[in-house]
Amino acid sequence: MAFDQAQAALAMSYDQMMAQVDSMADVEQSSEWEDFDAAARRPIEQHIRNSFIHTYKPVLDDAEYRSFETMEEYRHWCQENLPDWLGYSRD
Repeated sequence: MAFDQAQAALAMSYDQMMAQVDSMADVEQSSEWEDFDAAARRPIEQHIRNSFIHTYKPVLDDAEYRSFETMEEYRHWCQENLPDWLGYSRD
């Protein structure tokens, strides 16, 4: 059976093959745009709501707010209290 299909494919003219390739490309292209079209139909409020992901940051998120007299005091507090992976270290 596979041999018969191979023979049939070889017997196709160049124009027939190109038409088949074009139709396959149209199907692929339309499926690539489905996500874009779905996103374009969503309201802006939903885009904004979906765009922000809250990630808990140890120490930083544990207090409602902090205030410092100077930037140096703030930097010293960050160096002493925050984990390095948060990116606030000065090393």
